[in-house]
Amino acid sequence: MTTNMGTIDRALRIVIAVSIGVMYATGVIGGTWAAVLGVVAVAFIFTGAVSFCPLYRIVGLSTCPVEPSK
Repeated sequence: MTTNMGTIDRALRIVIAVSIGVMYATGVIGGTWAAVLGVVAVAFIFTGAVSFCPLYRIVGLSTCPVEPSK
């Protein structure tokens, strides 16, 4: 698994995931929206933690400023 996410991308994902959690905890979102956004938040936390996004790999995108050595 090669890193394909930069620091800003990782930070934004984690901030968005925490924001979704806060919105759920305060009752701003609920029901189906809460479930869908909860899945997105978990995916954002996981991909932010490991610095790898499978979707970026599929489309050939990388926000990492340094290309990994091959």
